[in-house]
Amino acid sequence: MLPISLAAMKKGARGTVAEVTDDSQSLGDETHSTISRRLLELGFVPGEALEVVAAVWPGGDPIAVRLGNTTFALRRREAQSVLVAVDCT
Repeated sequence: MLPISLAAMKKGARGTVAEVTDDSQSLGDETHSTISRRLLELGFVPGEALEVVAAVWPGGDPIAVRLGNTTFALRRREAQSVLVAVDCT
């Protein structure tokens, strides 16, 4: 199964980080590059298991993501940079 964006995942979904993308060159957006770098520094690295534990409604922004023993709140824009191989179990 192809990886999907963390931003597209719903509460309760689990998976493994496949990649953190950096679209700054195609978008001309240095902020996106900074977001990608920051996510990597926080531990969103390939192979790490994660789970979406909550999403604020309406709009679903931010989302709460458990990575290891730590829970992070991410904006959907930030979560778009994280590609996840979703667990199908």
